[in-house]
Amino acid sequence: MAKDTFYFSHDYNARADEKIKLLIRKHGFLGYGIFWAIIEDLYNNANALRTDYEGIAYDLRVDINIVKSVINDFDLFIIKDDFFGSFSVQRRLDERNAKSKKASESANYRWNKLKDDANAMRTQCDGNAIKERKGKEIKEIKESKEIDSVKSKRFSPPTLLEVEDYCFERKNTVDASKFIDYYTSNGWKVGKNAMKDWRAAVRTWEKTQNNTTNGNKKRNRLDADAQWRAEMEASIARDYAELHK
Repeated sequence: MAKDTFYFSHDYNARADEKIKLLIRKHGFLGYGIFWAIIEDLYNNANALRTDYEGIAYDLRVDINIVKSVINDFDLFIIKDDFFGSFSVQRRLDERNAKSKKASESANYRWNKLKDDANAMRTQCDGNAIKERKGKEIKEIKESKEIDSVKSKRFSPPTLLEVEDYCFERKNTVDASKFIDYYTSNGWKVGKNAMKDWRAAVRTWEKTQNNTTNGNKKRNRLDADAQWRAEMEASIARDYAELHK
């Protein structure tokens, strides 16, 4: 194996993501395979590939129209000028580069251009229902997503990828896997109440985690985890009940 070969995480519940469901619905597992092949290429090219649909189609031996659709129609990638990339891939690359301290200056330059213009650009997809729905979300402020989620009549548990992306946006240190496992085990309840807004629960974890970390550095290690869990559960139940009075 090559010296500079790296592993990247493949979320075990990626297919539960709504965007991926729409991709599979339209193109089947051929489209799903093309998506992950492109993700691999992005990891190998500092998260910036040219929109050379013909070249990608030839490399994967698939129809060019399917390649165009996978890249443009499902809001899975961000596109700027002649390049496209992925927020999720970039986050994982940043974490890897922070440890290895070998980030490429050219890759950072190209990615920063994409990130700076992310709020101003839209993908060049046809005017289907996906573009209309996602176009509205990008133009609105982040809080609108949280309000819509609270107003939703039926709660839908988030995927690991959604929690990771939300934690990345807030720049917190909440463990997304631990968050998912905890609420999956208790039936997605806050105290005795059914959860209505998982993003609010993430923010409460974030606040409680910060308070616990700053105020209890000298706590005995053997008692820290049990006390932290008790404080977390009490704080989440209290704040969540207050939020949804």
